[in-house]
Amino acid sequence: MDVLEKLAVDHRPVLKCCRTEPYPPSRLGWSVATQPVRSPSSAFDLIPRGGAVIEYVVWCDWDIGHLYDLEHVWVHVDAGGSVVAVEGSQHGRRVDLTDCAVEAGRPVVYLEPGKHAVWSSPKSMAPEFSRIVAQCGPFAGNDGVHVDNPFGDRGEIAATPFEHRLARLKLKRDAFRPAFDFSPDEIAVPLVSWAELAAWIPGHVRSLVAGLRNSVPHIEAVFLDCGDTLADEGTEVKDEATEIVSSADLIPGAENLTRRLIARGYRLALVADGPRETFLNILGQHGLWNHFEAHVISGDLGVAKPHRRMFETALAALGIPAQAASRVVMVGNNLERDIKGANETGLISVFLRWSTRRTHVPKDASEKPRFAIDYIEDLPDLLERIELAL
Repeated sequence: MDVLEKLAVDHRPVLKCCRTEPYPPSRLGWSVATQPVRSPSSAFDLIPRGGAVIEYVVWCDWDIGHLYDLEHVWVHVDAGGSVVAVEGSQHGRRVDLTDCAVEAGRPVVYLEPGKHAVWSSPKSMAPEFSRIVAQCGPFAGNDGVHVDNPFGDRGEIAATPFEHRLARLKLKRDAFRPAFDFSPDEIAVPLVSWAELAAWIPGHVRSLVAGLRNSVPHIEAVFLDCGDTLADEGTEVKDEATEIVSSADLIPGAENLTRRLIARGYRLALVADGPRETFLNILGQHGLWNHFEAHVISGDLGVAKPHRRMFETALAALGIPAQAASRVVMVGNNLERDIKGANETGLISVFLRWSTRRTHVPKDASEKPRFAIDYIEDLPDLLERIELAL
């Protein structure tokens, strides 16, 4: 063990976590500066206040707001090896922690529940209790996978909209109530050099992201009808002497809805009754046709909803096995066709009540929707509630 590593071992901080903390740290990295230098792992300059400053990097796989978290503790020591100052990171700031306890040369610091910001004592967190409770509860999972960092800038960490959504779902499920009761025991984690930690992080994050698909229950796809679900049937213009619609307006919010679903990583399939040319015209006119991975249209199949073949063809087109149909959502305005067909195929049926052109009263249990919404803009929030309940 060389002199710098011994310095890091001798002064490693004693980390304390809340008893209800779901994401304790699992690695502690270190580097040492004896002269002013740019930090290798943070946005700050390292300026020793004595003989050296030891930068410790607290690694957590998860933060209650996003996948992966780095926090910092800076310990300044004089030429004789005594601690002369302690600093910690708090939500992008570097703050003085010199009032923290020091035990045998090791500062004792407390990690904020959920977010891991570094504090000198539980009492010092008191003014922030309401914010911390909110972050760990209603605001859990706002950010998905953390890619706005040097690893992301270098392309070593990335995530698709789908992976961001899965990360958010996991974190929302993990929401908790901080106890602000800190274990008297130290959180023991391996101490490694920052170089070793930095080399390990990208692969580890990629592994965490890859595991989300199998570990987080989620909606596999969203099937959408067209007439009075995306397009306003009252504005349809048909080609003369044919049933082909040449143009139509979208219902309020439909264009924004499809873009929001794509941005959240949902796979979309069009499941609609009519000639293919109708939907090419309407959805192409508004730039929505290519948002759908599959276009299952009665004019192509020779059967119409509620025939099971319409829905089974859409599942097959997206490579979704029949046993996963219960994690697929069908949205439509027609109880007799959209809802009945979805129910009989085992899909999650959502009735859009925007239009009154068709009945809102089911004839029997087969037409009763699992969920109903008044406006298409309500769908993303409903989908999230469904996913959280899966």
